[in-house]
Amino acid sequence: MNIKLIAIGKTDNKSLQTLIDDYTKRLSFYIKFDLEIIPDIKNVKNLSESQQKEKEGELILSKLTPTDQLILLDENGKNFSSVGFSEELQKKMNSGIKTLVFVIGGPYGFSETVYSKAQGKISLSLMTFSHQMVRLFFIEQLYRGFTILRNEPYHHQ
Repeated sequence: MNIKLIAIGKTDNKSLQTLIDDYTKRLSFYIKFDLEIIPDIKNVKNLSESQQKEKEGELILSKLTPTDQLILLDENGKNFSSVGFSEELQKKMNSGIKTLVFVIGGPYGFSETVYSKAQGKISLSLMTFSHQMVRLFFIEQLYRGFTILRNEPYHHQ
């Protein structure tokens, strides 16, 4: 199985980017992982919230293939413990999915079209985090999930 994380807008904080790069490299020992950044939409001041979500949604959906399984990182998604998330990853791997795609939406979330194409939603927390920090937190949790599956000492109960 391959895992892809799609996010809107680049990470402009060098410290966060260094950590994202570190966990991406660590994750590569377990699974093929790609982080795909969709550039920020230009002239958003001229767009309504709904129009911005639609434009971002079109870009997100253009990155998918018909066999991808789409999971949205969404505040209304399912909550997992780290162990529960690792178990969910194992189920996905066992099911024969070729590519599992997670998406971090833009500042206003996702368009209805993107919601309708998704096979699930996951919430990282009830708290709100910056889109840049969510990338780091999610990639770290992917890494943690694989160390849990391998019974490696990174995660402590």
